Formats: sequence, C-alpha cells, structure tokens
Amino acid sequence: MENKQAKVINESGTTRLNKEASTAKEARENGNFRGRRRDNRRNRRAADEVKKEFDSVNISINRVSRTVKGGRRMRFQALVAVGNHKNKIGVGMAKGADVTAAVQKAERRAKKNMITFNINGETICHEVETKVTGAHVLMKPAAPGTGIIAGGVIRSIIGLTGVKNLVSKSLGSTNKANIAYAVIEGLRQQVPKDEWLANQGKKKAEKKAAAKEDK
Repeated sequence: MENKQAKVINESGTTRLNKEASTAKEARENGNFRGRRRDNRRNRRAADEVKKEFDSVNISINRVSRTVKGGRRMRFQALVAVGNHKNKIGVGMAKGADVTAAVQKAERRAKKNMITFNINGETICHEVETKVTGAHVLMKPAAPGTGIIAGGVIRSIIGLTGVKNLVSKSLGSTNKANIAYAVIEGLRQQVPKDEWLANQGKKKAEKKAAAKEDK
C-alpha cells in the first residue's frame, strides 16, 4: 500500500510536505523517530526495571477480625520481606481491606525499615543468637557449598540477601512475625569478622583475669 503523506501546494505550483509531516520525516532520517505513541511505553519499561532493585517475598497472609458495634470486621494481615540480594533487608507487617492492599502496605513498611548488615563473602561474619519475645533464633556461618540450612521464615528472609551459606535453628516460638524480627535483629548485630574476633579475645582475657582474682 502506497504511503500517502499530507502535502501543501506552493504558490509556484509545486508541492511540499506540511509542517507536521516534514518534522516526522526529519526525525526518521535522524534515527530519532519513535512513532506517535502517547503512552511512552519505553520509559515505563525503564522505570519498571529501576523499581525491581528490591525483591519481595510474602512470608504469611492471615485473615483477622475485629468485633465492632455492627458485628465482625474482617481484614487481612500480611508479613512481607524485602531485600536486594546483597546486604540490605527489611521486614514489614500491615493490615488491609484485601490481600493486595495489605501486601502493598507491608512492602512499603519493609522498605522504610530496611537495614544494612555486614557480610563475609557469602556467609555471615560470626555466630549470633537473638530473642524477640518468644522467638529464639540461632545462626552460624558455614563453609562454601553448604547452602542455606534453614526452614520456613528464616529461609525466606535469607534468600533475599547475599548470604548463600548458613546454618540456622529456630529454638523458641513458632510465631512467624517474631521469628522474622529475630532474624533481622541477628543480621543487624553482625560486625566485621576481625572486630568480632578482637572482642572475643578481650572477653577471654577478662574471664581469665577474673578467675585469677577469685583464686
């Protein structure tokens, strides 16, 4: 099909392109023509790639109710973890009228409360044991190739970090929210390995000194 372009007849009797068609032709010749799309799809796609800097995992979604004057008010509670697969991680919990609203609100809270922790290669810097209310979580560094030896909530959170080798155990409550916050606290307490070893040496020296004084 022949491409018909709008033309204007000059006073001399020759024809020329109108202003809009002429501008489009110049753009095509310069390699800058993007068509006449108004939704700017390319820019939207680039913006979506930027937003994917952080990945999220839904740890749990529960239906909760509250008794009010007119009866029971049903809502949804979401627990979400957000991380960048490096050394940033966050956990958020929120409620909403539906699942989507609850998850989006929880993601915003998780990003707002993100922490940056120290990491030693592909494992944590040192052993750590944390307690949050009834939850009791123990995490230990592991040799390369060990993988993530953890279950449930701990695996979901660690999977969003740069930690590839870890040994962990949940020793207390099975409440997912408390376990999640205990894991975050354990990662927050991570200090560089050299600094941790120096602190351990000081503690041993203090214990020996105290033992000698007792004798």
